[in-house]
Amino acid sequence: MRVPFYQVDAFATHRFHGNPAAVMVLERYPGDALLQAIAAENNLAETAFLVRQDENYRLRWFTPGVEVPLCGHATLASAAVVLERLEPARAEVTFFSASGPLVVRRAAAGYAMDFPARPCAPLAAPPQLAEALGATALEVVADEFNYTVLLEDEQAVRGLDPDIAAIARLDRGGVIVTAAGAGRHDFVSRYFAPAKGIPEDPVTGSAHCALVPYWAKRLGRTSFRAYQASKRGGEIKCSLKGDRVELEGECVFFLEGHAQI
Repeated sequence: MRVPFYQVDAFATHRFHGNPAAVMVLERYPGDALLQAIAAENNLAETAFLVRQDENYRLRWFTPGVEVPLCGHATLASAAVVLERLEPARAEVTFFSASGPLVVRRAAAGYAMDFPARPCAPLAAPPQLAEALGATALEVVADEFNYTVLLEDEQAVRGLDPDIAAIARLDRGGVIVTAAGAGRHDFVSRYFAPAKGIPEDPVTGSAHCALVPYWAKRLGRTSFRAYQASKRGGEIKCSLKGDRVELEGECVFFLEGHAQI
């Protein structure tokens, strides 16, 4: 089967920044084992698989190791493929996913995604978490998917050198570290998810589903300019709207062709 294949740098304004995602357009979903094998072959943080459903699309995401219930950057990349390549006359698209319908619309710069918020609750951090991070947390909160750890300042986030193998042994799928921004950004973050096959994700939309309500509570605001301080780096405009989070970013196409599967 020969299928359209795209590689897109999401949350980026030029190539080799942001988070690269593969997007593959299928007529139907084959077995999960094949989808997982394709994602492992692509060896990117996420591969998005699109299948037409009525006037919109069904969307699934796979890391090199597992299927995930929500992925921001690969949804952004999928929207770019639909709105710029498959159906350029459209202004928005709805993706039906494991996290419910996700609407993405054109924005002034790039695209705006409507995602479910992931409120976090405080908890007593397990001692393994501090050992894995090698840093002192000012606060630890968690949702069902990730720990979110507040560090002292932006430099502490940028300079963090965690024990990735130890993070993989924790009882959450990933760890978000964050701090208030020191300059033009309201907050910064990094995200580690080795248990999913992603030692450090370059820019993570789903992590901001937790970060936005967290910082809204701390700062008493609902709109933010955020920066994920990975090696590639990426900026996200984000806002809290009730129990939803809006994430806005741009995309750059890197590769377009076909895959034989």
